[in-house]
Amino acid sequence: MIRSHNLGCRTHYETIGVKEDASQEEIRKTYRSAILAFHPDKLVDSSEPSSEFVEVQRAWRVLCDPGSRALYDHELRTSKQEAVAAEDVSLGDMVVVEGEEEEDGGSFDLSYQCRCGDFFSVSSCELDGMGYRIQRIRGEISLHSPSSFPASIVLPCGSCSLKLRLVIE
Repeated sequence: MIRSHNLGCRTHYETIGVKEDASQEEIRKTYRSAILAFHPDKLVDSSEPSSEFVEVQRAWRVLCDPGSRALYDHELRTSKQEAVAAEDVSLGDMVVVEGEEEEDGGSFDLSYQCRCGDFFSVSSCELDGMGYRIQRIRGEISLHSPSSFPASIVLPCGSCSLKLRLVIE
């Protein structure tokens, strides 16, 4: 439901395309439209289900049941409360940690210094696991995202209780 370690991405509501206070009927109608739009039979270039199709199905499985929706809403509120205190930082504000990058263009860490002196950090592998492919080519960081929707990831400081929200657009 909610990604572990508060590593956020789109909510199930955003995936389906409704507001969090939408009625069950509104969710159902929007789900049907979304699932038809992303259905493999409707896509010209693929017989495989698109990642959007799979995500919409996953969101519907949670939101169609009032009990699982209530649990999801509780988890969503909790994660938002934890993220409220976070400072917002863009990908461009992060720096590549020297010595962590592999010569073959492999995994590397991005970090941002906390006011306590330690760092907020995330690896390119972690971001890749969430669907955000980050590459470093000639010192430039580029993002390849599966969707055009903005997302955010809450990162804890390595030492203190402060959190940082990495906004991915």
